[in-house]
Amino acid sequence: MIVLGFARMWPSSSLGQAGLAALLLATPLHAQTTTTSAAPEAVSVSIYRNPNRSADEPMNLRDLRGFALVTETRRVTIPAGDGVIRFEGVAGGILPESAIVTGLPDGIVEKNQDANLLSPASLLGASTGRHVTIRRTVRKTGKTTEEDAVIRSGPGGQVVLQTAAGYEALRCTGIPETIVYDSVPEGLSAKPTLSVRTRSSREATATVTLSYLADNFDWQSNYVATLGADGKTVDLFGWVTLASADETSFSKAQAMVIAGRLNRSSERREKPYQEQSISLTCWPQGTTTSDLEIGSVPAPPPPPPPAPQMMMAAEAMDIVVTGARREKAAMVVQQEELGDLKLYRVPEPVTVAANAQKQVALLDKEHVPVTLVYRAEVYGDGEADVKLTLRAKNRTADGLGLPLPAGKVALYQQGGTRPLLLGEGSVGDKAIGEEVEVDVATATGIVARDVLADGGRHTLTVTNANPFPVAFEAKLGDRTLSGFSGKARKKDGAWQWAVTVPANGTATLSFREKEAS
Repeated sequence: MIVLGFARMWPSSSLGQAGLAALLLATPLHAQTTTTSAAPEAVSVSIYRNPNRSADEPMNLRDLRGFALVTETRRVTIPAGDGVIRFEGVAGGILPESAIVTGLPDGIVEKNQDANLLSPASLLGASTGRHVTIRRTVRKTGKTTEEDAVIRSGPGGQVVLQTAAGYEALRCTGIPETIVYDSVPEGLSAKPTLSVRTRSSREATATVTLSYLADNFDWQSNYVATLGADGKTVDLFGWVTLASADETSFSKAQAMVIAGRLNRSSERREKPYQEQSISLTCWPQGTTTSDLEIGSVPAPPPPPPPAPQMMMAAEAMDIVVTGARREKAAMVVQQEELGDLKLYRVPEPVTVAANAQKQVALLDKEHVPVTLVYRAEVYGDGEADVKLTLRAKNRTADGLGLPLPAGKVALYQQGGTRPLLLGEGSVGDKAIGEEVEVDVATATGIVARDVLADGGRHTLTVTNANPFPVAFEAKLGDRTLSGFSGKARKKDGAWQWAVTVPANGTATLSFREKEAS
């Protein structure tokens, strides 16, 4: 028995698209034997990043634009003759055209995604014309009555019921009403399902592998750098955050994430079913006039999304580690090569939960040599924005020497009894040997001002209000400059000036710019 109450109703999935439904109905299931694989015996989930999301853009759990390659191992029974094997519990975002089934002795005839998921709306729609029980409860007395009825219209508008007294619209009596179903109509599935048609000379059992791509996944890296007391090293901790917006959970999965950029269509595939609420409307009570406007009973708001699930305590959806405490990682992902891509494998089985996030340690490095530099881009007369930049070499000799996937970086410094945040930035994918530069904050104690005098002579003055000397770099651009009063050089085709500004002091550079002809 299934009870569906209308006093409190959440939005859910409706019937599948007409085209796919017609395709499924066209399949002669009555002449076939159907077997069901309820769940995989083993599963691996390889998550690829959204290629269009920048390193400083956080993931949006409600709109993940990455994807996953899911590989499942299942033990199935193959019917003799024409048959159907239903793989229940696949990802809801499965791309059925990408599905590959190996291990069936005689192969498959066709494959379909069964789109009619069990939900309040699909259950109501599939029960049109069927007998149900209407249960009504009087709020004041608590008295309950039941009456036999036939559903005459589906969830697209007002639900019309036929009872012994005649026809009536559901939820127009002013008291709570509940529909009680005796059974689930044929064709509705409680789980996302992929079905394949088979043709075999005899009944057999086999271990098969089902592989497919699925939308609504993503992952990102997050780094926490804690500056040492000398200001010349950091303890660096990295996280991999896996995210799923799919309705299917994968228990004890071999999980991995892939770094790099793939050539893949950016088109978003629509789900084979549409998520909608049941909208109930009725005529204003006490009237029989046909030209009155229809009053609408709005559906209640959707429930909040499930709380993100983490392997370690963390703050969801943004910088996910506070840095207030440093703990030794019990499990760190293992980096492997995958052609031009980088693969990071979680060494132990984990649950990739539905509508959730999960974190695993990416790296844990202590005493990594770094340099803190204040730098600005100076392209003309006026004050320039000065950034505090963290700089390091991704080399084994400098404490790193491993591929660093793109992600956000939070820089902390010990302040009294707890670390204090100095700033946040982001870093792109960095290969071994590359220089790592992260702008973590806008400087408040460093001011850089360029003054242009008559004759085209520039004077750049840097003021340091800190009680300690700082390293400063000015990027002057690819202009035609000459007559420098200090040491300047070209780097990557642009003029640069590097200087140490004394505590509570200034540094000055003058130069001349040739006017464009």
